[in-house]
Amino acid sequence: MKLDAKVTFDTVLRHFHEAHPRDREHEFNTNDDAEGHLKNADRLLGTWNRVLFNRHDVLSVILPWHESEGGEGPLIPKPGMPVAEAVARVRAQGEEYATLNPVCWAKLQWQATAPFSPLYLSVEPVEGVDYEELAVRRGLIHLDGLHRMIAWELWGRLSDDHTVEAYLAGAPENPPPAGPASPASDTVT
Repeated sequence: MKLDAKVTFDTVLRHFHEAHPRDREHEFNTNDDAEGHLKNADRLLGTWNRVLFNRHDVLSVILPWHESEGGEGPLIPKPGMPVAEAVARVRAQGEEYATLNPVCWAKLQWQATAPFSPLYLSVEPVEGVDYEELAVRRGLIHLDGLHRMIAWELWGRLSDDHTVEAYLAGAPENPPPAGPASPASDTVT
């Protein structure tokens, strides 16, 4: 993980809204839920950083409970799991996963070719039913981007030298040195 710059919550929301329209026509549009997670993270931690992740960072993100949006059984159990384990779980189920969880599968397939977009994470779990039983209490915790992260690895889109933009609520432990500054309108001094 490379710490790029401190950013304001307004900047985080602006980037989120650019990629996540509230009125997107989709039966399982969860953009309002994701925005709620961002607001909870801001209330809990109050600081945000723009960071760049490599493949290893993405695979280590902890995903909270996820019910597969009308499918058969949870994709992510209540204690949570890293992205790498979720990908292994989908691969192990193969075509059965696609049949039993058509909404999640459609999202994963769409991400096979969709443009990369920022991830939204927190260093601690936020309030909400998805996070209540999360076993990991400190680390890289998902707020938005579950299907993207799983799909990127599932479809081989994350090479070892590829970086992914993310917005992280809270201060990462042992942060690496900051990189070049982002545009002044986005940074906090």
